Amino acid sequence: MRRMPRTLLILAATLLLAPATALTAGDKTFTPDTIHSHIGFSAKTLFKVEGNFGKYSTAISGDPDTLDNTKVLVEIDAASVNTENKNRDNHLKTPDFFDAAKYPKIVFTSTKVWKQGAQVMVQGTLDMHGIKKDLTIPFDPSFGKNGAGADTWSYEGSLKINRNDFGIGSDSIAAKISLKDTVELNLQLVGFFHEKEAAKPAPAKAAPAKTVAKKQKKVG
Repeated sequence: MRRMPRTLLILAATLLLAPATALTAGDKTFTPDTIHSHIGFSAKTLFKVEGNFGKYSTAISGDPDTLDNTKVLVEIDAASVNTENKNRDNHLKTPDFFDAAKYPKIVFTSTKVWKQGAQVMVQGTLDMHGIKKDLTIPFDPSFGKNGAGADTWSYEGSLKINRNDFGIGSDSIAAKISLKDTVELNLQLVGFFHEKEAAKPAPAKAAPAKTVAKKQKKVG
């Protein structure tokens, strides 16, 4: 029986391993560019009020090209609400609205991410003011290089929600008088994808020191 040449053996092994490698090669983590990213909203009373949340964190991973294994987690500090009006911002933090002392975090957790035409659709659960609601946010993606020449991704999305669904301002007399029910969320996530770091093995534990019994010299 003729032996298979070494070159063919290497090629066959490469082909067998390729599919398994391809499944995880695209997984990356997203680091936001906080200077250009924006988590904001707009509401209406007798006039339009625009605001944003200055403090938030993200945990986004997956393949930016295929969206395989994509997961999105965004945590917002409710007390960081900012509408450029100190008295209004302090009121928004009270139990009349966000009740930031009792519900300090606004959290969005994705359950599904997919492409729909040119858009990226992110379905998930929004946990705000102690109430959880499922919703889907459409994003317009963009890719290019920033001023420093680094590959940069941008995702711009907007969604209208009913503030009463989350109990925001539902019991506020001021809100009942003038604040409209519909609030528009305006999201701009800009940042960079990096290869995931390989998990580091746990440090080996040192073997317990052996106790050596010393022989006592018999005196006598």
